[in-house]
Formats: sequence, C-alpha cells, structure tokens
Amino acid sequence: MTETYRVPLKTKIMRWILRLFFKTLFHLLGKVELFGMENIPDHNRYLIVFNHVSLIEVPFIAAFWPRVIEIIGAAAVWKRGFQALIAKMWAGIQVDRTQYDRDVFKQVESVLQAEQPLMISPEGGRSHSPGLRRGKPGVAFIIDKADVVVLPVAVVGNTMDFLTKGLRLKRPTIQMIVGEPFVVPPLHGRGEERRLARQKNTDYIMARLAALLPEDYRGVYIDYEKILAGDWESVEFEQPSER
Repeated sequence: MTETYRVPLKTKIMRWILRLFFKTLFHLLGKVELFGMENIPDHNRYLIVFNHVSLIEVPFIAAFWPRVIEIIGAAAVWKRGFQALIAKMWAGIQVDRTQYDRDVFKQVESVLQAEQPLMISPEGGRSHSPGLRRGKPGVAFIIDKADVVVLPVAVVGNTMDFLTKGLRLKRPTIQMIVGEPFVVPPLHGRGEERRLARQKNTDYIMARLAALLPEDYRGVYIDYEKILAGDWESVEFEQPSER
C-alpha cells in the first residue's frame, strides 16, 4: 500500500525560503527569460523533464515555477557539501542510479497519486556541457506506472559560465522554455520487448525536449525529427563519454 504524501511544515517553509533566495540570486546575476509558461497544465498530475547540463537547472526551474514542485535526484548529491545542504533543505527524493529501489518508486508513486508535479532528469546526471545524452529508461518506467502527462522544459544558458559571468557583472541571459504537455504510448510486452519499449518512449520524450533546444544543445538527439516521425531505425545514438 502506498503511503499518503505529506510535506512537513518545516519543509514547506524551507522550500519557500529557497525559492525566494534563488529567484533573487538569478535576477541579480543575469537576465531571466521565461517562455511557454502558458503550457503548464491547470492540473498538477504531470512529470517535468529537463536538460541537465550543470548545477543550475534544478534551482532555476524550482525557483521560477508557479508552484512548489517535487524533485528526484541522484543520491550522490546528498553527499556533496553545499549541494547536500540545499537538497536536504528541499527534502527531495533520493535515487541510486546504479540499482532498482522499490522504496524510491513508492515515494514517486505517492507524490504523483497526490497530484503533485515531479521533476526528473531523464539523462540521469549532468552532461557538464550543452548537448543531450541519451535518456535512461527509468523515466518511462515511472510514467507507465503513474499514468501522467509529460512536460518538457528546456533551459538555455545553463552552463557554469552563467555564474562566472554573473559574478563579473556581465549579466548573462538564462532562459526557460516550457513545451506543450504530451502523453507517451502505453507499454506492451514482457522482458526484453518491454525494456526496448521503455527506451523507445524515453527517446521520444528526449526528442520532444530536443525540439525546444537550439541545435548545439541537442547532442545525441540532433535527429530528433526522425524520432518524432517514428523513424527510429535511421537514428544513430553516438553517446558521449561519461564524465
């Protein structure tokens, strides 16, 4: 049985403080541009997927989103100094990317059943430079279990240069582009067939995200139009080396 989703009052206060802090910080460091905010659904049963280049996207999206969102991130973040402090204050969901964790999926299920938006990086980690890496099938697993719509959110200007230039008073621009919500096909089959179906759905999700990004941010999804047209066979995913 899935536990009822609850956010302690202390966490709610911490999240309010963090949202205000980061919103102010981004405005001080550079120029903030938000596009497609009208695409955010009126309901809250959706999954936010985003391009993960650096440490910037998560606090940026969380700060400027019209409501508080739940965030799922790598457990390693909870061990990294300042990152750990922020993650603990926000009380996000920790996931070990190296293994299946039933408790994590129970937490995710309780969040989505309570109709709370959840944000996740399909790439499974930072790319450190613009250019999408191939998405992991875990995002398709979550969607299949929870039956939610997907909301692609592209962030541009999100390299660590944003902080460097901002501290030098150069006022760099950072953009958030919210795409239209969509659904992915239900999964069929078992075993390997189902695993391949998850990857296919993930690639479709990533292609919708790539469509919002400039060409030099698309990475292995440079041929996203072929995926959206259903032509997977002609797409070659040249995965960059992990960093």
